[in-house]
Amino acid sequence: METTTKQKTFKTINPANGKTLSSYEYMTDDQVESTVKKSHEAFLKWKMKSFEERGEIIKSIGKELQNYKTELAELMTDEMGKLLKQSHQEIDLCSGICDYSAAQAAEVLKNEERELQDGGKGIITYAPMGVIYGIQPWNYPTYQVIRYSIVNLMAGNSVLLKHASNVTGTAKLLESIYKAAGLPEGLFSVLVINHDQSDELIKHKLIRGVTLTGSPVAGEAIGAKAGKALKKSVLELGSNDAYIVLEDADIEHAVKTCVMGRIYNNGETCIAAKRFIVVDAVYDEFKEGFVEAMKALKLGDPTDESTKLGPMARKDLRETLHEQVEKSVENGAKILCGGSIPKGDGYFYPATVLESVSKGQPAYDDELFGPVAALIKAKDENDAINIANDSRFGLGGGIFSKDIQRATTLAEKHFDTGMVYINKFGLAEPNMPFGGVKDSGFGREHGGFGMKEFVNTKSIMIAKDK
Repeated sequence: METTTKQKTFKTINPANGKTLSSYEYMTDDQVESTVKKSHEAFLKWKMKSFEERGEIIKSIGKELQNYKTELAELMTDEMGKLLKQSHQEIDLCSGICDYSAAQAAEVLKNEERELQDGGKGIITYAPMGVIYGIQPWNYPTYQVIRYSIVNLMAGNSVLLKHASNVTGTAKLLESIYKAAGLPEGLFSVLVINHDQSDELIKHKLIRGVTLTGSPVAGEAIGAKAGKALKKSVLELGSNDAYIVLEDADIEHAVKTCVMGRIYNNGETCIAAKRFIVVDAVYDEFKEGFVEAMKALKLGDPTDESTKLGPMARKDLRETLHEQVEKSVENGAKILCGGSIPKGDGYFYPATVLESVSKGQPAYDDELFGPVAALIKAKDENDAINIANDSRFGLGGGIFSKDIQRATTLAEKHFDTGMVYINKFGLAEPNMPFGGVKDSGFGREHGGFGMKEFVNTKSIMIAKDK
């Protein structure tokens, strides 16, 4: 993203060639205020609708996503560089979320009854709160928006979106899709605003909740501002997820899955496999296969079906990733493949594998948001778990083992993360909770849990009949 004079306008850039896609103007403060008020007014009507009425429109959004699939997928790829086929996959997931949410909301948010101590009746109801403000990143331009907006709309709230500026086109198209599906005016609104305007918006009396997907640094800032304003928040932040390969793992399967887990979405995924912790007994075998597979990945045009790895989303992101690689090497890491910026147009970075990774290196301590893998040797299973948990993050992780019960026990009792994948890599499932612990944030999305994040759990207590 590039800005011009006084931050009034900005351009979106195609990361595959560095060329300008579109130009946009930031909204005025008056436009923002008007949008918030319209959102609140729309909420007052929407909250009175039944789950069935809301669900019909939400299912229509899922259908409209398919109707706009070609246009939306191409736009996402143009704006942030993901492989075109993965853009199509993202839209399919989003339609699934719409269908799941529409079907499950009535059950998840149904009233509960309890007997009071004095014999009276208690009713617990989940009432919508109002306007929910979402600040979303660029890496999954459609999914990140669908993930928080659909459940909140099903719960009866209205939604505001501040999307990452480099995917503004996607945000605008999604707004059109929601309208085409029949969502009433004002219930989903895109705010093209800067950071100062966003900070002021968090304080607004009509904003009842704030949800952010982003970096831990952004999470600290937004969480503090929301807390100061006494607003409920959900923070889904970064991670350096560890994938453990045990002695009894199917190494061929582990290699193939770990490669995909690292480079899916060009490696720009919060829940991507990033640290690969392999027990000593199978380390050399895994290393050989993993490095060979990473070397073989074709880097290039994300619209070409033969391409396996597209460009990074922005030039500054590539520079940051390369600096992390260089600093890791300065502190003892070794490059097994990749590790250099290719010549030519676009913000490409090759699939890279680092070895001899340890504390004090970005590859061990931080999140590397791109196609760089950290290979770490562990003495045994216990050592592998200790290394995996030796992180300030706790979003996801993985275990490779033929003994499913053993792996499940390790995941349940020992892995200090919000999600664990066994013999597969991390992707979102509409019916399973998504979120992390420690510096990876708090709150949950998906699986019905997201519907209860921004509702008022209200107690109604009725006296016993005399």
